[in-house]
Amino acid sequence: MSSARALNAIHLRQGHPDFLDLPWQLPLESWTRAVCPRLVEVPRGLSRHTVVFVSYGAEIYALKELPIPIGQREYDVLRGLEDRRLPSVTPVGHARVRAPEQPGGEVAILFTQFLSSSLPYRVLFMNKGMERYRERLLDAMASLLVRLHLGGFYWGDCSLSNVLFRRDAGELQAYAVDAETSELHAKLSDGQRELDLLIMEENVTGGLADLAAMAEVELPQSLDVYETAPSIRQRYERLWTEINKEISISPRESYRIHERIRALNELGFSVGEVDLVASGDGSQLRMRTIVTDREYHRHQLHNLTGVVAEERQAALLLNEVRELKATLTRELNRSVPLSVAAFRWLDERFRPTLNRISKDLGPAADEAELYCQVLEHKWFLSERAKKDVGLEAAMKAYVKLRREQPMPALLRSETAPLVGVDGATRPSGSVKSVPSA
Repeated sequence: MSSARALNAIHLRQGHPDFLDLPWQLPLESWTRAVCPRLVEVPRGLSRHTVVFVSYGAEIYALKELPIPIGQREYDVLRGLEDRRLPSVTPVGHARVRAPEQPGGEVAILFTQFLSSSLPYRVLFMNKGMERYRERLLDAMASLLVRLHLGGFYWGDCSLSNVLFRRDAGELQAYAVDAETSELHAKLSDGQRELDLLIMEENVTGGLADLAAMAEVELPQSLDVYETAPSIRQRYERLWTEINKEISISPRESYRIHERIRALNELGFSVGEVDLVASGDGSQLRMRTIVTDREYHRHQLHNLTGVVAEERQAALLLNEVRELKATLTRELNRSVPLSVAAFRWLDERFRPTLNRISKDLGPAADEAELYCQVLEHKWFLSERAKKDVGLEAAMKAYVKLRREQPMPALLRSETAPLVGVDGATRPSGSVKSVPSA
């Protein structure tokens, strides 16, 4: 009987490579660029299983080796997360590989699409230039858990290592990466949520303790090893309470329904339903709102412009569209629809600015975040000058600044080498938009 590995079966979703050209005769841990030219390095977190990354054109895929039942189960859970539009990595497929050296003679390989422009938490602490994002981690983790729990997702192993972060207009958005121990339910019980929070506290404390023990890492004072996890829980509980609270109103106070919906929209949540239940004597109504996702501004921006952005990015860009609408209304002395202002904004501000920056600095991995940084720089320069310096001047100053201080994971040449967490450069092959550390 041959001791070499071999691909026994593979299940893949449409629109992705077939992965048949990979060296399946070897364990993932033995893959090198000599035997697998598609192998690339990206900033990564810790994993109890072997994980490798391969590139196909502009896309990168993560391959994780797991026992057969766990691999199939994690794929199914990730598909469920995608169906419920919850923030997680996208599952691509799974395979069964003959592995005579393993119990049962087979292992599973889980394929997921690498989350572009994302960073593991260790990069936030080990790389210069990322200091401003470290304290944002607490709100990002709390928001992620709230969204997942609202969607009926019991994680079972929430930790810093099982999360990827994307920059979002000065804040962070968090995405679940690992779902080996997870379950999907129609609705979580309070006991399930409590257990998930306890596991989160233990894992986050352990992860920060490991970082604090590393000589090259200095944790900010605001992220105490033993107080950070309880702080994430407190933020979670405040947000959970705000979303799920019931409000008593009188039948004549219908305006409060709109106030409640608007307050949730400002937090980024879309409201799917509003329940109104009369009290015993009918003098009061109990109002409960049912939120569907935390992508209210993302949906609105995409519907108006076609631009895909993170939630806070979208809120910031919509503010600029509304400012342009007010300016046009004043100049034309008539009301201007928001859709018209959005078209003008896209045609006169967003696209020209990104095209200019692309010519000067190279293609952007995250256009929305890049534009938000230009807006932030404009605000900074205007505050300093005590007047509005304008978008053109802000863009030129931003380009000059970025030439002097490159921003990781936003600007990337198509032929630039990847930079690992250890600082070593590695060949990138044909990868276009891979975050560097």
